[in-house]
Amino acid sequence: MSDFTKITLNDFIETLTDYHANGSYKVLKSNVILKKSPDYAIMIRTLNFERPDFKNDLIYLNEQEYNYLKKTKVYPNDILMNKIANPGSVYLMPDLDKPVSLAMNLFLIRFNDDVNQQFMYYLMRHNEKYIKQFANGTTTLTITKDSVRNLKFKVPQKYVQDKIAKVLSNIEHKIELNNKINAELEAMAKLIYDYWFVQFDFPDANGKPYKSSGGKMVYNKELKCEIPDSWAIKPLESSGEFKNGKGIKKTEFSESGTYEVYGANGIIGKTNLSLFSKPVIVIGRVGVNYGEVHYSLKPCWVSDNAVTAQPVNGEWYWWLLLILKGVNYNSIAGGSAQPLITQGKLKSLIFAIPSTALMSEFYKKINPLFLKIQNTKEQNEELVELRDWLLPMLMNGQVTVQDT
Repeated sequence: MSDFTKITLNDFIETLTDYHANGSYKVLKSNVILKKSPDYAIMIRTLNFERPDFKNDLIYLNEQEYNYLKKTKVYPNDILMNKIANPGSVYLMPDLDKPVSLAMNLFLIRFNDDVNQQFMYYLMRHNEKYIKQFANGTTTLTITKDSVRNLKFKVPQKYVQDKIAKVLSNIEHKIELNNKINAELEAMAKLIYDYWFVQFDFPDANGKPYKSSGGKMVYNKELKCEIPDSWAIKPLESSGEFKNGKGIKKTEFSESGTYEVYGANGIIGKTNLSLFSKPVIVIGRVGVNYGEVHYSLKPCWVSDNAVTAQPVNGEWYWWLLLILKGVNYNSIAGGSAQPLITQGKLKSLIFAIPSTALMSEFYKKINPLFLKIQNTKEQNEELVELRDWLLPMLMNGQVTVQDT
């Protein structure tokens, strides 16, 4: 630690700003209309980082609005910090290959060239507990710009910062690359599913696309469309078993737990308890994450914020997963105070059910793709463990990066 120097962030901050730097609430409201349909620029939110998901459920701005918010244009490697709602949490902006603007409730932090921007992100993330001590408020905790400016840290010399940032960013880059590979594999699986079960061009007895080759189709009144002649119309409960998850006590979470715990928005922790021993599909059933679909091939626990689905036949697993990913959950969500999805609503959804033989062929084709996805996920878990192990030791000087 003898080569570390104590600094105050204010001496190195080039930009510290937020959404309201662009004008008053009234002025902003009259000049900026948020959109859910794709447009010129993305308005980045805390939600995108927490999921993490930078493709789905995005908020957009047109070009004029993006340029109007000129004080909060966000670029790759900018550091973002929560102002409220878990104030002090920090994120590093990825390259989305599209213009990005800052949403409310976030700070944008950009440092000058005297320090390494990526290193400062890792330093601040490592010290989030310290940063969050400066959040205050009676009803809602917030952190101020002055508090951020006055944060103090010990840092090594710039050339050491550069080396540390390179090591950690290389790990992050590999994780990001793996995520892109998985996204492509999932897209391939979805394409095959659509081709076989939406367009009905699955291979016929001669290996040709069924519908395009003149396979017999019949109109179904319930589905209001044509389906293959031999297919049956059944509710989803005929193909899968549905159950609610079960609540888990805070004391039963464990950082070193054997099993992952799934909630409405995916993995929320680990435990040494297992609720499901076989592969399970998880559907968020309540709150803002209702209708999100995740899955686990390993034994796991699923909380009571989710509905679970398991196929009646193991070879129907990927078909059931893709069916559930494509459901319009807005159409079946009930609840007065907040959206709610029930087992009953899911079970009663009707679909054209193919033959067991066709489902077996689909499984053989799709399963290798999802096994690759699973292997890549496990590799990412190992990389995350390595990154999280290295981070504190690099930040306090216990581990140094040797010149190559």
